[in-house]
Amino acid sequence: MARSRLELADVVRLHRPRFTAERGGRIAAAERRVLDDIVACRTAARGGHVERCNSCGHQRIAYNSCRNRHCPKCQELARAAWVAERQQEILPVQYFHVVFTLPREIAPIALQNKRVLYAILFRASAETLSAIGADRKHLGAELGFLSVLHTWGQTLEHHPHVHCLIAGGGLAPDDSRWVSCRPGFFLPVRVLGRMFRGKFLHHLKRAFDRDQLVFHGQIAPLRRPTAFRACLRGVRRCDWVVYAKPPFGGPAQVLHYLARYTHRVAISNNRLLSITGDTVTFTWKDYRLGGRQRIMTLSGVEFLRRFLLHLLPKGFMRVRHYGFLANRSRQAKLDRCRQLLAVSSPSDSTPPAEMGPMDDPSLPRCPECKHGRMTCVLVFAPGDEALFRIGLREDTS
Repeated sequence: MARSRLELADVVRLHRPRFTAERGGRIAAAERRVLDDIVACRTAARGGHVERCNSCGHQRIAYNSCRNRHCPKCQELARAAWVAERQQEILPVQYFHVVFTLPREIAPIALQNKRVLYAILFRASAETLSAIGADRKHLGAELGFLSVLHTWGQTLEHHPHVHCLIAGGGLAPDDSRWVSCRPGFFLPVRVLGRMFRGKFLHHLKRAFDRDQLVFHGQIAPLRRPTAFRACLRGVRRCDWVVYAKPPFGGPAQVLHYLARYTHRVAISNNRLLSITGDTVTFTWKDYRLGGRQRIMTLSGVEFLRRFLLHLLPKGFMRVRHYGFLANRSRQAKLDRCRQLLAVSSPSDSTPPAEMGPMDDPSLPRCPECKHGRMTCVLVFAPGDEALFRIGLREDTS
């Protein structure tokens, strides 16, 4: 017998009162907003609209989404739309996946200085890839890659790292040719790790010298320059983890991977196994055992504490593009790459005129005929119960 589908919203509804009480009734405005949005998402509290299939005429009620980027429901739709856009940028070359991870000694500083440290993480990893890629000893070309920030591990602990998805080659310095990397090999991870460590610590020290960092609680002693420099000396002696995964099989696999990584939140609804008055049980992958699936049970308060560790600063961009995929010159650079690789652009192979309303990927597919798209025919405000008498099936999926 299939278990009923559990949601993060159920955890928030049940355990938020105790979580707030244990904080003395004080909760940050950003945390309050996220928890409110998760609970109200796709419920009558947010209003909604009536959708009708443009093929078979099937109708349903769909409540409005909260559109909060920390909500697991909303990220499913945002991810599908984003990946559809990225489909236009995939080149017919090998792609690689490289992960840059902060050592655990730096993670507490990052937790208290999210905007500054996460920006440094992006910058140091991007500068490392760009510098080594441009080095003639390695590739001698301008790379094109996107970087995605994740701040969690499988058990929801704070674990900041950046996933970089990189085309296996790049543009020569004068844009005259495409330079391919060796089959199955991108760049040496030890070289990447050493340069990443140096660049990150350089930017971190500069942020400290400019008084851009704060230190509270257990790391308060780091406010003193001597203590901070000692911390840097310690992490400078460690090897920083840069992990390169095996190359992708082809463009279709790249898009599948993009869908998995770009708009993920700390935990998805399908990992939740049970919720009680005291605990939350969920699945996690133990990568020390080859990705074996395991089960963890936390108190509801601890679960919410861990989840809220991963809220991002307002307006902070967690997906960024670099090299020939940088926003300022992306289209011109991609056109040049396709020219050098002797492939047509996606717009040439699928003219917009051939796209009809049945093919619009921004509209959800009809659950009945599986062919048409659901279009909005009526909008209603929160609390308007009159429309519920029309007998349509309510959709909160």
